[in-house]
Amino acid sequence: QVQLVESGGGLVQPGGSLRLSCAASGSIFTINAMGWYRQAPGKQRELVAAITRGGSTNYADSVKGRFTISRDNAKNTVYLQMNSLKPEDTAVYYCNADASTNPLAALAEYWGQGTLVTVSE
Repeated sequence: QVQLVESGGGLVQPGGSLRLSCAASGSIFTINAMGWYRQAPGKQRELVAAITRGGSTNYADSVKGRFTISRDNAKNTVYLQMNSLKPEDTAVYYCNADASTNPLAALAEYWGQGTLVTVSE
C-alpha cells in the first residue's frame, strides 16, 4: 500500500501565499504522475495541477500563472506553491498519485486525506 500525507493548509488572506506538501510512503516501487485536486463546498472535485515523473506539468485554467506544482522524486514528495490566492481558491486540497508497489503490479491511484485551504479576510 501507498500512503499520501498532505500538509501546509490553513487560513490566508486574499493575495497571500501557501505551500502545500504531500509525502508518499509505504511499499513504493515507482510513482508516475502526481497531482493536486480540490473540492469546494457543494462542488465536484476538480484537478488543480499535475506533474509527470519527468516534470511535465498541467494546470487548471483558473490557477495558471498563480500556482506552481513541483516534485522531488528522491523524497516521493509533491508540492503546490500557491500565490495570489483568491477566496474562490477555498477548498479541501487532495494529493493524488499513480503508483505501483512492485515491478509486476499495475499502477493504482492513491489519495491523501485532504488539507483545508481557506482564503478569507
